Amino acid sequence: MKRSGSSIIFRNRHNQVLLFLRDDISEIPYPNMWDLPGGHVEPDETPFECIVREMMEEIETDVNRCTLLKVYDFPDRYEHIFFMEMDADAASIPLHEGQCLRWFSANELPGIPIAFGFDLVLENFFDAMRPDDNR
Repeated sequence: MKRSGSSIIFRNRHNQVLLFLRDDISEIPYPNMWDLPGGHVEPDETPFECIVREMMEEIETDVNRCTLLKVYDFPDRYEHIFFMEMDADAASIPLHEGQCLRWFSANELPGIPIAFGFDLVLENFFDAMRPDDNR
């Protein structure tokens, strides 16, 4: 049976997304790569409860008003992607896991190392945010 994860896309007023740089420790998956905030769904919790818990643990941020965007069926897991608007200086957000937080625009993402297949998730997110040219 596949495990489940919950992650969140925070978007600021500049249409940037918040990523964190994973620790540079060889024992963890995807060391020193950029990642969406989130974590593993525990057996006794829902994906929503997971993202609320993880964001309090990792960045001391209340995400009770976030919404579920999409569930991805990755080869190793089901990933529940949540969304919330947030404007904050990345340096002022407490970080308890990883090296640092940073806001990225869509044109900054190609070429940076992104963990866990979230490059596809972010590409889909920014594609959905583009205005429809056929209107």
